Amino acid sequence: MKNKSYIGISFIILLFGIYAIPKIVDRIKNGTVVKIDKRTDIIKVKKEKGTPSDLVKFEKVPNFSFTDQNGNTITNKDYKDKVYVVDFFFTSCPGICPKMNKNMVLVQNEYKNNPLFGIASFSVDPKRDTPKRLKEYAKEKGANMQNWHFLTGDINKIMDLSNKGFKLYAQENPEAEGGFEHSGLFALIDKNGYIRSRKVKSGEFENPIKYYNGLDSIQVKWLIEDVEKLLKE
Repeated sequence: MKNKSYIGISFIILLFGIYAIPKIVDRIKNGTVVKIDKRTDIIKVKKEKGTPSDLVKFEKVPNFSFTDQNGNTITNKDYKDKVYVVDFFFTSCPGICPKMNKNMVLVQNEYKNNPLFGIASFSVDPKRDTPKRLKEYAKEKGANMQNWHFLTGDINKIMDLSNKGFKLYAQENPEAEGGFEHSGLFALIDKNGYIRSRKVKSGEFENPIKYYNGLDSIQVKWLIEDVEKLLKE
């Protein structure tokens, strides 16, 4: 009876190995192994192999000019020849902004010492988000302000940049939490100023996502990987 039990257990282990090991090896080869430390919520990424040509190119970002947390005027020229990530937020946001910012810090930390990488965060509440307030907020959230600009300016121009330039929804709404509604998405921009994104397989088809969900740890992982690809251009 013992011999039969050993044989049965050995057979189960063999079946598991046949099924699981090739999948594990494949994930390692393709760089899709992700580990999330639940104690710190830090996404540990094994960089995915790939080239910039893997990423879809969309429209070019329109020209912009706003004031950052240090009172400096920041334009597209400050991001020339850099890969950068864009989002829209406001400092008094009680909803999605804290999670977005936390995930953006993770992206920052991967490339904070790379002079060819940057972040641009545009406030949709410029009346309250003065340069002084933005600087305080940046320090509170752990932003490395060497390559991360928190931007403020004319509200109409910011709303136009969001809604028309990036086609990311943003709107003042007295009934919304904090008085504003905005997208929780991150935009990835290449060195030539074009929006870029990866394709994601769904069933038999692959479609570009265009933007990365700033609230989703997996899509933040994808963003980190795709920044790496564009830095090679």
